[in-house]
Amino acid sequence: MKYNVLIIGGGVSGISCALVLGSAQHKTFAKDKTIGIITHQKASALQDAIFNNAYGIAPGTLGTELLSSSTTHLSEIYPHIIQIPNEKVLKIAGEYPNLTITTNKGSYKTEIVVIGIGSANTFAIDGLMDYVEPHQKALPIKNRIQLHNTDHKVTEGIYVIGTLAGWRSQLTIAAGSGAAVATDILTLWNKGEQTHSHDSIREK
Repeated sequence: MKYNVLIIGGGVSGISCALVLGSAQHKTFAKDKTIGIITHQKASALQDAIFNNAYGIAPGTLGTELLSSSTTHLSEIYPHIIQIPNEKVLKIAGEYPNLTITTNKGSYKTEIVVIGIGSANTFAIDGLMDYVEPHQKALPIKNRIQLHNTDHKVTEGIYVIGTLAGWRSQLTIAAGSGAAVATDILTLWNKGEQTHSHDSIREK
């Protein structure tokens, strides 16, 4: 099986990207697309977080709760999104639209990859190391990194989201970053015509 999109990372930006892509399932240009997400996220910044200032999230919500509930949300509302747990990405090879993702347990073929893991300087995905640069919006003492990108695009077929795209470590910023790339991908599938995906209580 070959994916049309494979998202790496089950944190805020990755799940946000998957949710928006999943919500477009009934659009003509998206209904036959195969979408997956590798949800390995042991080092997520959410592990120690508590949220009192994030829009739409109940005050006092723990990051660990979100890590669990968000993947459940994704599987229940958009079960066609394939979740791949407990695998760590080691390498990305090939060129768009024929990319190969190698993990510690196997390999996957995809047209597009979206990278939504953290900005720690322990980043070590072979094939992407030439794009690593110092994070532009983090304190230098933290030694954070980002992938060089233009409006989230690293190179043809490869997108980066969240803090690894150079954004500040703020939940709503990371979520917006993932959603933005999802709409870029939907626009690509829609032959370049600008589009997005929301639900409405007026829809029948």
